[in-house]
Amino acid sequence: MGGETTGRSIIDVVAEQHREIISLTDRLAADPSDRKVASVLVATVSRHLSAEEQYLYPAIRTVVPGGGPIADRELAEDQELLRLLSGLERGGDATNITESIRRHVAADAEELLPLLEQMAPVEDLIRLGNRFETSEEAAPTRPHPATPARPPWNKVVDPLVGVLDKLRDAVTGRTTYTRDL
Repeated sequence: MGGETTGRSIIDVVAEQHREIISLTDRLAADPSDRKVASVLVATVSRHLSAEEQYLYPAIRTVVPGGGPIADRELAEDQELLRLLSGLERGGDATNITESIRRHVAADAEELLPLLEQMAPVEDLIRLGNRFETSEEAAPTRPHPATPARPPWNKVVDPLVGVLDKLRDAVTGRTTYTRDL
């Protein structure tokens, strides 16, 4: 006898994170010189993309008929977004980032999440949500576009890089969570 699967669906987790990311993007657009907001945005999006690459895209590949090309397209866009985040982290312009983030959120909300919600059982969506949230805690807080973006290697490399990022964040006093703004 198994117990009931508890937790939040990956659909709910990703949607909530998208709202947070859009809020941070709006704050940065209102004051592009706010390096603290830029730092939190970089960290939040880096963690988010890592979790999507570990759990959302593989689920799309597995569950959605023809999901492979969709996941490949999203991975390519994520790599470009990580490159833009690298530039922002080094003090670059936030304009292109805002557009890319909005495109990412729209693609997930309008295509990926509805497809996954239609095709996957609720229990699987909750399991994925739990794994997604757990993986984010171990994820890198800085963009690393050169690291592997597909399982199994990203599930090994991302937590290791995440530890190094978190050490670097602690040493430099970098703010990485919205609650700390």
